[in-house]
Amino acid sequence: MPAKFEFKVQIIMNIHPIHTKADYRAALQRIDAIWEAKPRSPEADELEVLSLLVEEYEKRHIAMPDVDPVSLILHVMEARHLTRKDLEPYIGSRARVAEVLNRVRPLSLEMIRRLSAGLDLPADLLIAGYELREVA
Repeated sequence: MPAKFEFKVQIIMNIHPIHTKADYRAALQRIDAIWEAKPRSPEADELEVLSLLVEEYEKRHIAMPDVDPVSLILHVMEARHLTRKDLEPYIGSRARVAEVLNRVRPLSLEMIRRLSAGLDLPADLLIAGYELREVA
């Protein structure tokens, strides 16, 4: 009986470090093209590697604007269709939510912990300092 041979065909990816804006744009286009890759496929592996390269390039070359905690919370509320009432479990009473969102009261450490855990927000972005308004 002849022996059975099994083998896998490995696709060699043409991946290299991202050094220029052109490399970056090409990587983003390729990510877009393989975004729906089946798990454990060569394209899924390529997607994972390209994503890491893009992330590293962005950390080094693209300055992210500083976002104050209140702006972050307002953005998350809009993106997730949350109301001020939805924030009460994390911030406190309706009045307390209004004070924080109107920049009259700063976020406390406990509020930051609850927002971070409950809304899956990075605590390091919530602890940043920001200007408060004076109450007349």
